[in-house]
Amino acid sequence: MAITITDECINCGACEPECPNNAIYEGGVEWAISDGTGVKGKYKLENGDVVDVDHQNAPVEEEFYFIAPDKCTECKGFHEEPQCAAVCPVDCCVPDPEREETEEELLARKARLHI
Repeated sequence: MAITITDECINCGACEPECPNNAIYEGGVEWAISDGTGVKGKYKLENGDVVDVDHQNAPVEEEFYFIAPDKCTECKGFHEEPQCAAVCPVDCCVPDPEREETEEELLARKARLHI
């Protein structure tokens, strides 16, 4: 499953530079698939929408840091564990029970994001 950041986040920002997919954003910030990835052209989002990779998507959260689920791979293919969770001082980076994904799905997303 993808990782999510709970509302216990203290906005310290420790998680953001650790993400190999550039999937973590400060609250209220728009995000794009192309941020920190090698993707060009169009990209199919988890909800089925096809967007230009530079399209600025609405923030997932306004008040605290968030993870763009379309970019999260739980660090599969990069690290043994999710790096956001490893560095979080308040343990608010947790598995998202609404986004159960297999390791194969996460690795496929990594392959699409890092061409």
